[in-house]
Amino acid sequence: MSEHTQGNPDLLYGLHERPAPAKAFLGAVQHVLASFVGIITPSLIIGGVLGLGEHIPYLISMSLMVSGVATFIQTRKIGPVGSGLMALQGTSFGFLAAVLAAGFVVKNRGGSPEEILSVIFGVSFLGAFVEIFLSQFITKLKSLMSPIVTGCVIVTIGLSLTKVGLTDLAGGVGAEDFGSMQNLLLGGGVLVSVVLISIIDNKVIRSSAIFIGLMLGLVAAMFMGRIDFSLVSEAPVFTLPVPFKFGFGFDWQAFIPIAFMYIITSIETSGDLTATSMISGEPIKGPLYEKRIKGGVLGDGVNSLIAAVFNTFPVTTFSQNNGVIQMTGIASRYVGFYVGAILFTMGMFPILGAIFTQLPKPVVGGVTLLMFATVATAGIRILSTVEFTHRNILIIATSLGLSMGVAFVPDVFAQTPQFFRNIFGSAVTMSGIVAIALDMILPKNYGVEFDEPEQHADEKLEPVRELSQSEIEIESQAL
Repeated sequence: MSEHTQGNPDLLYGLHERPAPAKAFLGAVQHVLASFVGIITPSLIIGGVLGLGEHIPYLISMSLMVSGVATFIQTRKIGPVGSGLMALQGTSFGFLAAVLAAGFVVKNRGGSPEEILSVIFGVSFLGAFVEIFLSQFITKLKSLMSPIVTGCVIVTIGLSLTKVGLTDLAGGVGAEDFGSMQNLLLGGGVLVSVVLISIIDNKVIRSSAIFIGLMLGLVAAMFMGRIDFSLVSEAPVFTLPVPFKFGFGFDWQAFIPIAFMYIITSIETSGDLTATSMISGEPIKGPLYEKRIKGGVLGDGVNSLIAAVFNTFPVTTFSQNNGVIQMTGIASRYVGFYVGAILFTMGMFPILGAIFTQLPKPVVGGVTLLMFATVATAGIRILSTVEFTHRNILIIATSLGLSMGVAFVPDVFAQTPQFFRNIFGSAVTMSGIVAIALDMILPKNYGVEFDEPEQHADEKLEPVRELSQSEIEIESQAL
């Protein structure tokens, strides 16, 4: 273990260890269950809002198939493309607003659903080159890669997502029985069962905590009459990918917000991969770490390119799967190969994916709430490697204060221009931008006079010296 490796004594299988096929498959199923809803939901939302109707099932299938291919590339690492970490890739929620904005540009001028999709996938394809280009020098931008920035971003990702988990646990957005005792008991029971299983001193059982918790929730939901498998029979039997099925369109007004989101997602991916590396007991500093970040961001861009070709929306690393690694103790990248195969198969045979859509929201929420919270703790662990100097505390407090404020009060920028809202309306974006800006602007010796000497033992910084009265007079005369 290198001097920069954080280490994780709770790991059952490290990054390069190969679990037996049965264990690897079970671990992969848990990753799929944790991410499945997140992968297909953007397609459901975009299709519903833009009125894409009959194309929605196809878009869902493509999102699953491309996520499978993208996960394989990211975990396998093909040449310089990919991080080589157990980093699952899926359709990005971050692009939701930008994709909808692009779609409305076409829809508002009377474009058909096919024209809407052609422009969305056209600008997504070209925009991916922004991230591919940025990946080549992202590790040289030290302010983007510093532990204080990635720590703040990861904490924000985890804490802001807990709202999603708790909302699902209570029944899901818009549910008529939201917050009912039945929902709380079902979701809370799943959460408690995962926690209890996770502390059992048996590697096989502990590594299956999420899967067992979800299956217990599924069984409980069946007894409560909340499962309707008749809907599964309505799913198409087989689907094949067709490159640029809807054509290739372009519009500058649609391109700009999506291009900007590719810049933002590069920062988010760096944070996610840093968390994955740390949870996997791998370095979060040094040449190997920087190579993985560079390859991972490049993988993000290349995979989003592939996504656009095969008619689905940009993909990115899924932060909730860091929670799966943390809770199961399985960080093996070989599990990612199984994840890719399962997702690809589910895309080809939509009826398989339809089965998992029957998991009630409270069951999924009971698991995701816990996983999102473990992502936040991963960020806290990264921040714990930073000296809590006056300067660093100011950066962390400002970044987390503003980002959590945006998460808690999303309408705070309701009266500002749309472009401003696109940038600062996201808690994660706010966290990253503020942390990066302050880390670049504040001098390294800012506030050093308030710190303990040992906090700067390796930096040899001196406090900002106050001018004497005579020096002040000399300066004044010079002016």
